[in-house]
Amino acid sequence: MGHSYTSCLIHYVFSTKDRRKLISPSLQERLWPYMGGIARENGMKALAVGGTSDHVHMLVSLPSTVSIANAVQLIKGGSSKWIHDTFPAETGFEWQEGYGAFSIGSSGVDDTLAYITTQEEHHRAKTFEDEFSTFLKRHGIAYDDRYVFG
Repeated sequence: MGHSYTSCLIHYVFSTKDRRKLISPSLQERLWPYMGGIARENGMKALAVGGTSDHVHMLVSLPSTVSIANAVQLIKGGSSKWIHDTFPAETGFEWQEGYGAFSIGSSGVDDTLAYITTQEEHHRAKTFEDEFSTFLKRHGIAYDDRYVFG
């Protein structure tokens, strides 16, 4: 029987519903590692998790058995449930329905890791919407402004 070898690195970007600023610095300290744990428990490897009060970036290495859509569903669903179970006062917490998923070549890993770990600095100058539309354009993805700038 043959072996399969894959390198599937995906940079995920998704925000809280309505871009609500619900992820405090103290929640980030617990949420980012928790999201990495969800990835690990499902055969993925989170190389970086970071973000700000209203969105998350993750660089994830996917095994051949987990689809791009299934990976983000597991991470978003599991983390949302954990927030509701762990912080009962956060009844209004929800992730947005959609997400961005951008493939990264191995040569782009270092730049992507640096980008994810400096999110707070980066967003002093650029909004989530501007950042996200830049990613979409850079990757040649057509989009509807209503869903980005909602």
